[in-house]
Amino acid sequence: MNLPFDDEHCALYSVGQVAEMLNVQPAFLRRLDGEEVVQPSRSDGGQRRYSQNQIYKVQRVIGLASEGLTLAGIRRLLALEAEVRDLKTQVETLKRRNRYGEQSAV
Repeated sequence: MNLPFDDEHCALYSVGQVAEMLNVQPAFLRRLDGEEVVQPSRSDGGQRRYSQNQIYKVQRVIGLASEGLTLAGIRRLLALEAEVRDLKTQVETLKRRNRYGEQSAV
């Protein structure tokens, strides 16, 4: 089975690289990880590695923080947005099943 390479979610970038890209201190990125706001993958050696998707998320966090949200507030907002996305996916699945006459419980 050949799976497409998912570059958006592939953890490629180190803390230093991301800090330089986004003009933030590495300590800020470590704090986001510690506060469970953006949790990067870890290499075999335990180093943080960020995907493009996680970098976009850090950019969003920076914007929300600049608007005055706390890290706890940002974490909650991101969790709620993820929950809404999951619910939308469930609704679409149920609509498809209903269209094809399938009966299934969520």
